[in-house]
Amino acid sequence: MNVFKTVLSKIGTILLVLIKFISFMALMLFGAYLLAPMGEVNSKDIDMSLFTNTPNETMMLIFNSEYFSGYLFSVTIALVVFVLYLLWTVHELAVHRAEEKRSSHVQLVFALSLCGLFIHKAWWVLAIIIAFANWAHIGESLSGVLRNSRNKIDELKSPNDAIQKVEE
Repeated sequence: MNVFKTVLSKIGTILLVLIKFISFMALMLFGAYLLAPMGEVNSKDIDMSLFTNTPNETMMLIFNSEYFSGYLFSVTIALVVFVLYLLWTVHELAVHRAEEKRSSHVQLVFALSLCGLFIHKAWWVLAIIIAFANWAHIGESLSGVLRNSRNKIDELKSPNDAIQKVEE
C-alpha cells in the first residue's frame, strides 16, 4: 500500500510538470500568434550564396517565418518577466524571513528594503542583517556582558577586598 502511494505521488508530480509545460508552450504559441505581425522578417531577399556557412533550406524557412520571430519575441518577454520576478523575490527575501520568524522588526525590515530599492543598496543589506540576526542570542550575550561587568565593578569597589583577593 505504501509503495502504491509513492508511485501515485511520483505519477502525480510528473503529470503536474507536464501540465505546466503544456500550458507554458500553449501560452508561448499564443504569444507567437499575437506577436507574429510585429515580426516581419526584412532579410528574406538576401542572396545566401554570399555567406560561407548557411543553414539548409528547411532552417531558412523557419528563420524567415514571422511566427518564429513572434515565438522568439514571446519567449524573450517571458524570460524578462521571470528574471524580474526572481529579482523581486531576492529583494523581498529579508521581509519574508522576518515574517517567517514572527519578528517584531517586520515593518523596519520592509521600510529598509524599500529604501534599498529606491535610495541605496546599503539599506537592503542592513535589512538582511536585521532579518537574519538571532536577536534572542544577541540580547542574552549583551546581558551576560553587562552582568559580568557589574560583577567586576562590584568586586573593585572596595580596594581592600581586591588586595586581599590578590594576596590569596
